[in-house]
Amino acid sequence: MDREELIERVTREVMRKLAAGGTEVADSSASCDPCVACGLCVEKRPDEVERLIASGADRISAATGVAGVGSVLAGMIDHTILKPQASRDEIVTLCDEARRHAFASVCVNPTYVSLCAQLLRLTNVKVCTVVGFPLGANRSDVKAFETERAIADGAQEIDMVANIGALKSRDHDLVSADIRAVVEACRSIAVSKVIIEAALLTDEEKVVACQMAKAAGADFVKTSTGFGPGGATGHDVRLMRATVGEEMGVKAAGGIRDFETAKEMIEAGASRIGASASVKIVGG
Repeated sequence: MDREELIERVTREVMRKLAAGGTEVADSSASCDPCVACGLCVEKRPDEVERLIASGADRISAATGVAGVGSVLAGMIDHTILKPQASRDEIVTLCDEARRHAFASVCVNPTYVSLCAQLLRLTNVKVCTVVGFPLGANRSDVKAFETERAIADGAQEIDMVANIGALKSRDHDLVSADIRAVVEACRSIAVSKVIIEAALLTDEEKVVACQMAKAAGADFVKTSTGFGPGGATGHDVRLMRATVGEEMGVKAAGGIRDFETAKEMIEAGASRIGASASVKIVGG
C-alpha cells in the first residue's frame, strides 16, 4: 500500500466514524469559497483533506466534534499495560496519556479496572481488561465470572484468551463453549475480543479459532497476548481478516512498538491495535 492508498484508507475511516456518530457528511463537491476557517473540511471536503495531506500537511484543523484524519490512528489503539509489576502510578500515567491522545481504550489487568473507570469516567476512552489471561486455561465458568466482575467494576471491553490446549486437541465443542461463556457474560454491555495466541497455532487452527469466535458472536478476534512466543504478524492479520470478513473486528497485538509496524497491521486488515508503545506510535 503506497502513501496515496493509505491516505484514502484513513479518509474512508474518518468518514465511516462520522457516519457512525450520526453526523451527516455533506457533498464533498460543495463549494467552500471563500474559506471562513469553519474547521469542517474533514466533514465537508474530504477530497481537499486528502490533497493537503498528499502535499505534505501532517495535521488538519477540525471543528469540535469532528474527527480529524490525525485522530484516526489514536482512536484505533488500546493503550496497554499488562505486565505483572505495573504500579498504581503507572496506571494513572496510562490513563492520563490515553485521555490526552484520545486512544480507544486502556487495557489493564482486572485489579486496576475500578481505578481506570474512575479516572476516565468523564472521557470517551474505554476501559478494557483481560480474562483467562495469559494462558487461557481457566475453566469456562471462571472466565464468565471474571467477565461479570470486570463489567461490574467498570470494564467496557473484555479481551479473553481462548482455551488453546483444547483447540490444539481439536476439542472444538469445549473451545466454542468457552468463548460463548464470555460473550454471553458480556450481554451486549461490553465488547468481546477473543485472543487466539496465533504464534502457537497452525494456519488451519487459526482459521478454526476465528470461525468459532465469529459463530459465538464475539466482536473481535485478537492475535496475541504479548506473553506468548510471538506477537502480531501481517500474515496472521490477513488470514484472520479473510476468515471473519469485514463485519467483525481484528485486533493486532504483541510486538507493535512503532508507527511502521502499526501501519503494516492496519494495511493487513487490523481495525484495532494493542500496544504499550502507543504514544511513540502516534508520534511516529
